Amino acid sequence: MSKKALSPELQDQLNKLAALPDDQIDTVDIPEAPAEAWLQARQPGLYRPIKKPVTLRLDADVVAWFKEHAQDRGYQTEINRVLRRYVLDAQA
Repeated sequence: MSKKALSPELQDQLNKLAALPDDQIDTVDIPEAPAEAWLQARQPGLYRPIKKPVTLRLDADVVAWFKEHAQDRGYQTEINRVLRRYVLDAQA
């Protein structure tokens, strides 16, 4: 991704915005994120557990469901996420 130089007008607007105190910035068009949105929040790079390759036999329909429902990541990552949540809940 290349960085283009900003026009002087745009740079001036950004500088003025950066100089404003937070309470003077109009954010009415930006809704607050609901608390539920933070339940799955993570900061990438802070915790990278060691991965261990395993052979695991799962029912074909379970694998098919995860392959179909894995969103932006692979189905194996989704299975790991579900198992991690289960483990954390069981420890609580």
